Amino acid sequence: MTFTTRPTLQGTFGMSASTHWLATAAAQAVLERGGNAFDAATAGAFVLHVVEPHLNGPGGDMTGVFVTAEAPGTPVVLMGQGPAPAGATVEHYLAEGLELVPGSGALAAAVPAAVDAWLLLLRDRGTWELDEVLEFAIGYARDGHPMLGRVGMTIAAVAELFQTHWPTSAELWMPGGRIPAEGELVRNPAYARTLQRLVDAGTAGPLESAVVAPAGTRVVSPAGQSREGRIDAARREWREGFVAQAMVDSVQTPHRHSSGTDHRGVLTLQDLAGFEAGYEPAVTVEFRGRTVAKTGPWGQGPALLQTLALLEGFDDEYLDPSTELGAHTILEAQKLALADREAYYGDTDVPLEYLLSEEYCAGRRALIGERASHEFRPGSVPGRAPYLPPLRTHYTPPALGAGGSAGLGVGEPTVAPSGETRGDTCHIDVVDRWGNMVSATPSGGWLQSSPAIPELGFCLGTRLQMTWLEPGTPSTLTPGKRPRTTLTPTLVLRDGTAVTALGSPGGDQQDQWQLPYLLRTIVGGYSPQQAVDAPTFHTTSMPGSFWPRTWEPGGAVVEDRLGEDVIAGLERRGHVITRAGGWALGRLSAVVRDPATGVLQAAANPRGAQGYAAGR
Repeated sequence: MTFTTRPTLQGTFGMSASTHWLATAAAQAVLERGGNAFDAATAGAFVLHVVEPHLNGPGGDMTGVFVTAEAPGTPVVLMGQGPAPAGATVEHYLAEGLELVPGSGALAAAVPAAVDAWLLLLRDRGTWELDEVLEFAIGYARDGHPMLGRVGMTIAAVAELFQTHWPTSAELWMPGGRIPAEGELVRNPAYARTLQRLVDAGTAGPLESAVVAPAGTRVVSPAGQSREGRIDAARREWREGFVAQAMVDSVQTPHRHSSGTDHRGVLTLQDLAGFEAGYEPAVTVEFRGRTVAKTGPWGQGPALLQTLALLEGFDDEYLDPSTELGAHTILEAQKLALADREAYYGDTDVPLEYLLSEEYCAGRRALIGERASHEFRPGSVPGRAPYLPPLRTHYTPPALGAGGSAGLGVGEPTVAPSGETRGDTCHIDVVDRWGNMVSATPSGGWLQSSPAIPELGFCLGTRLQMTWLEPGTPSTLTPGKRPRTTLTPTLVLRDGTAVTALGSPGGDQQDQWQLPYLLRTIVGGYSPQQAVDAPTFHTTSMPGSFWPRTWEPGGAVVEDRLGEDVIAGLERRGHVITRAGGWALGRLSAVVRDPATGVLQAAANPRGAQGYAAGR
C-alpha cells in the first residue's frame, strides 16, 4: 500500500528530532547558528541529561552511528559503551550473595562512557567550541527547566527508597522533601557546575577568531592550545580529575541494591582512566535495495539485521505489519533473531558473518510456520554450542521474599520501589545542510539507577545488569568486557548514500519498534511520520536484557489500533496477547535526506506527547 507523503522541507540549516523538545530546540539552534549535525547532536544530548534524567544521565552510556558529508556512504559507529570494572568479577558478586547482577545500585555500574563519547565526536567531527555546545545544558541546569510529569512519576515510585536508603538522591530530586510538580521550574546546579568545570579545564586563553567556512567547518585560531586540545583537556578531567574522584568516592559507601541488600561498588580510578570511547565500522545488510547499518554484536543491533535477512526471503504480503499475516511473520522472525542474540551475542568472538548469511537465514526462515512458537530456538553454528540462558517466567530475589518484586511495564520505565526498572532511554537524530547525519541513543545513569553523587549532580548507570553470572555465556560478567547493550540506533543508505537516521528508546523493544518503520517506509511506501504513527507491537518471547531477565513464552504486546480482526487472528495463531492501549508502544524519531534534491524530512513520535522534530 502506498500513501502520499506529507510536506517536506528544503533544508536551509538542517533537521533534528529527539525525545524532548528542549533537546530538539537546542540542536536546531546550533544548526541555525552555523554548527553542523555533530555540534547539534552533542548540544542536544547534554540537554537530555538535564531534562530527561529518568531516561539517561552523564553516568550512563551511548551508542551512535553516523556518516559525514565527505563520506556519505561509509557509516561509522560511535562506541560509547564502557566495560565492566576490574573488580566486577563473577566470584565477587556470588560472594556478595547475588544470583543476578542487580538492576540498581553501584554493582550494576559499567565504566561511564556517554560523556567521553560525545566529546570525542565533537572533537573529531564537530566544529564548535565546548563552551558553546554546553551552554544550553548549563543554562537549563543552572537557571531551571519545566519538570516533566513522567520524571515526577519516576521519583514518586522510588521516593521511599530515596528517603530511607539513598539520602543524596532525595536531596537532589526531592528538594525540601517534596516531589516537584509537573511544569514546575527545577534546577540541578551541581550538574551545571560540573559542566562548567569541564569547560574551564579546557580553557587555555582567549580565542582570536572564529568563522564558519562554506563547507560547514568552523575555523578557530586559538591564542593557546587548539580546539581539539581544549576538548581533550575536558575529557581528561572527566576520566582522571574531579569527576572521576567523586564517582569513585561515591561507591565506597554500602547502599541498597535491587536485590534488597546493601553493597559497595567496585569502580576505581584506574577503571575510569583506562577507558576511552572510540569508533568502529558499522555492520550492514542489504534489504529491498537499501543498506541498513548497525553496531557490532556487543550491542543488539545485528538482531535487527538478522530479522531483515530472514524477511528478505518473503513476498511483500508477508511484510505488512498492519495485517495478521504480516504481524505474525514479523513476530516469529524477531523471536528467532532474538534467540540468537541470547545464544551468541556479546563482547566476544561472534560468528556474525555466518548468522547473517543466506545459507543460515534460509534454514531459520523455514522454521516460521502458521502457529506462534512458544519455544526458545537459537540456531546451530558449526563448531559452536549456543548458550541456553535460564528461562525464568518470574523471579523473586531471595532478599525480598515473595511479593517483594513489583511488576515491570513496557515503554516508559515502570520503576519498582526497590529501584528496579526495565529501563527506557532517549534518542536524537540530526541531519544538516551538508549531508552530515547522526543517529544516537544515550541511556543509562537514570536518576533511579544508584545514589546521586552530590558534587556532580548525577548518578552511575546500571548497564552491567545485562551480563550473566553463569559461566560460559557470550555475555558473562567479565572485567574489561562491555555488557551487551540494548542501545541500537540505525542508519539507512540508498545507492551508497545515507538517507535516513532513526531510532527509539525502549530497551529490548528498540529494534522491534524500528522494524515496522523500516518495512512500512521501504516496502509499504509510508512517509516517515505515517510510519512513526502507525500501530506497532513487539514480542516478549525471549529472556529480557534487564534485571530480572524473565521471558513470556509466545508473548506479544500490541497496540489496540492494530485492529480487532488482526489481534484476534494473532490469538488464534497462538500468540499470548497483551494489549497496551491505543498509543503506547514505540517512541521513534527519524530524519531523512534525499541526496538528489537536498529535501529534508523529520518525524517524531506523538505517544506520550514527548517526541519532537524540527527543521528550517
